[in-house]
Amino acid sequence: MLREREIAPPPAGLEGALAERLGQKTMPPGALGRLGALAIALGVAQGRATPAAAPAEALIFAADHGLVAEGVSAWPQDVTALMVERLVLGDAAAPVLARAAGAQTTVVDVGVAGAYRVPLPALIDAKRRPGSRNAAIEDALTPAEVRAALEAGAAAADAALARGAVILVPGEMGIGNTATAALLAHAATGIELAVLAGPGAGLDAPGVARKLAVLERVAARRPGALEPEEALAAFGGLEIAAMAGAMIAGGAGRAAVVVDGFIATTAALLALAARPELRPSLVFAHRSAEPGHQRLLEHLGVEPLLDLGLRLGEGTGGILALPLLQAAAAIMAEMATFESAGIAGP
Repeated sequence: MLREREIAPPPAGLEGALAERLGQKTMPPGALGRLGALAIALGVAQGRATPAAAPAEALIFAADHGLVAEGVSAWPQDVTALMVERLVLGDAAAPVLARAAGAQTTVVDVGVAGAYRVPLPALIDAKRRPGSRNAAIEDALTPAEVRAALEAGAAAADAALARGAVILVPGEMGIGNTATAALLAHAATGIELAVLAGPGAGLDAPGVARKLAVLERVAARRPGALEPEEALAAFGGLEIAAMAGAMIAGGAGRAAVVVDGFIATTAALLALAARPELRPSLVFAHRSAEPGHQRLLEHLGVEPLLDLGLRLGEGTGGILALPLLQAAAAIMAEMATFESAGIAGP
């Protein structure tokens, strides 16, 4: 999965140097708790002794899913295109929250099926096909389409890095993508679909039961272990593949990559399965209300920064974590040390 992208390990001794530097700040040892740990993690991700939190950029990838035809979503497929309009025009949740955090938002169409009602000159068009095929009856993507989506995500990350971004927040928009993410997460972890199939964007209990039945039927078409790109081809997710590509490119470019909720964590699982050296680059933002997300976090052995009951996607949880990253970077850059303040240490 984007094997040509070298993800270099953090410089030797950097984590220890960051911890030592934090320990010299004018406070009792460990007084900032997890914020101190975040400052160290941010520096390790960026490979620098003085981590930075700006510029930050949210990269939102949009695509549709043929599996929606099986009734796995509470919303019709044409909502994807309608929501992309709002994301690009700047009044959906993600761009509103990004502006509040001082971050830029870029929206990339990697496979939206519907037409847009208004011109969207700021939209990045990287569409290879109008959505994944219906994975209930055939493989959702070809290997070439998976590769194109991975490369589209990497290209978006490269462009953000060229604009100076030091933090990337991959996000997504795609009706039905919690169903696809559940299939991909099941393939990556072996966690039961009954745990991973949740309400998504508003299914009631009968709807979740219907969704689970569909997912079990789809998974039965491709039993056994699947490599990440094989899983993406089998089950789809052009936007999920693009997020994985953006994460890998972000790690290769020494950016900190903030992982959003259930769908973004699934993309991270796939990226990590292929490129485990990506792990130091990832910061897990929040625990979403989608039931399966907690199991994915447990599988990865991570405790996210926030738990706000979010279930929106779009990268919103990752964006909401940016002020914590900004605070962590400021502590390392601006807080006095015992020596600079003329105070005897403990």
